[in-house]
Amino acid sequence: MPTISFDTRKFIRRLRDAGISAELAEAIAEAFREAHIEAEIATKTDLRELEYRLIIKLGTMIVVAIGVVATLVKLL
Repeated sequence: MPTISFDTRKFIRRLRDAGISAELAEAIAEAFREAHIEAEIATKTDLRELEYRLIIKLGTMIVVAIGVVATLVKLL
């Protein structure tokens, strides 16, 4: 899975600008970074690949269904 960049320095600076102490800001940034790494986040590329796989599967199902209907029509 591709990684998503996260600027911890900018995050800490933003927290400090909001009035949070440096130690707390660093702890929050570290916790957020760890949670971010462990999270399974779907990217646009992941979703695009899933869409292509679903299109192929749906197309296959339609072709099979048409084949079944055509066979049943010939038999009846």
